[in-house]
Amino acid sequence: MSADKYSEKSGIQEMHFVFPSSLKNLTDVEKISEQIGREMALSEDEKDNLAIAMTEAVGNAIVHGNKKDPKKEVKIDIQIKNKRKLFVSVTDEGHGFDPDGLIDPTHPDHLMNEHGRGIFILKALMNDVLFSFSPQGTTLTFHMIKK
Repeated sequence: MSADKYSEKSGIQEMHFVFPSSLKNLTDVEKISEQIGREMALSEDEKDNLAIAMTEAVGNAIVHGNKKDPKKEVKIDIQIKNKRKLFVSVTDEGHGFDPDGLIDPTHPDHLMNEHGRGIFILKALMNDVLFSFSPQGTTLTFHMIKK
C-alpha cells in the first residue's frame, strides 16, 4: 500500500492509497479506517461500521473486480469535510457488474449463501452507496455523516 497524496485545506482532508490486489492488504485498510475514526472522532459504532464498509468494499474490489490478480491495483480515495462528512471511493480494474442484478441475501432461498452480502451490508451501514463503471474499472463510492 502506498499513500500517494495527503492534503488538507479549507476544512477538507484528502487521502489517496494504491495497492496490489491481495487480501493481505485488508489489514492496511483496517488501519486506514482506524485513522479516519480518530480524525473524525467517530463513536465506537461509527468506527465499526466504517471498518466493515471499507473492508467489504475493498474486499469486493480485490476478489470480484480484480479477480485477486496482484498485477491489478485497488485505489482508495478519501475525503473528509470539516471532520463531519466522509466520502470514500474504491476503484478496481474490473469489468463491472449489474448492481440491480444482485441477489437479495435476506430472501429465504439465499440465507445460507456464503457470499453475496457485501453490497447489502454497505447499503445498510452507509448513507449512500453509488457505482460508476468505465472501461478502466469500477468505482464504488459511499459516504457517511458523523452523528
